[in-house]
Amino acid sequence: MSPKETAPDLSGDRAQALAMFDVSRETVARLDRFVELLFAWQSKTNLISRATISSLWTRHVADSLQLLQWADPAPPPPGKHKTEVAGKGGWLDLGSGGGFPGLVIACALADVPGTYVHLVESNMRKAAFLREAVRETKVPAIVHAARIETMASALPGPIDYVTARALAPLPELFELIAPFVKRGAKALLPKGQDLDRELTEATKIWNIEADIVPSKTSETGRILILRGLARRASHPHANRARS
Repeated sequence: MSPKETAPDLSGDRAQALAMFDVSRETVARLDRFVELLFAWQSKTNLISRATISSLWTRHVADSLQLLQWADPAPPPPGKHKTEVAGKGGWLDLGSGGGFPGLVIACALADVPGTYVHLVESNMRKAAFLREAVRETKVPAIVHAARIETMASALPGPIDYVTARALAPLPELFELIAPFVKRGAKALLPKGQDLDRELTEATKIWNIEADIVPSKTSETGRILILRGLARRASHPHANRARS
């Protein structure tokens, strides 16, 4: 978008995306402010592909929100038998870019006590955008303008979930997330039609414990839910991911 362009009418796409999830009015207000800021910055910093602008809510926001359904339910409060809140705890989003999925998750979990989201982005301009978005939406997130490789020992608090969207093929991505998964984090990784090929290559190096579930927002998209990851010592064809 050039500086003279205005944000397109995304009301239909927004309604379609929000209809997929049960989100609070407060969450919607935060998401609206985030999207407003994204368009304001898009003219000077390429945060999302121009080709996806017209489907920003379904292609990016909803694609991020769906990860929450695979987070573990929070423990029930005293005197209660169950809770519908999932995702409480520490989140780490690698290569946050324009805020997907990490900032969207922070918007959705901002009212859940004990939740915090680390957004790691080495591009200084994108990190500056993320800082403004965190400030304006008042979400429980911290922006780290740093290389991902430096973060394994630099984060305060435990990491319960790791996310990364369109960051790297699985063999390279597993190298980045292994320190966190080995300490008990669950990785929620949206992937496209190349998932099977990437898994074939990754399992030459890694033993993995994972499930694969279909994406709600893409016919070809799937989500790899990774719970265990260990570098292989032998038997290169054992222990493929379970779908």
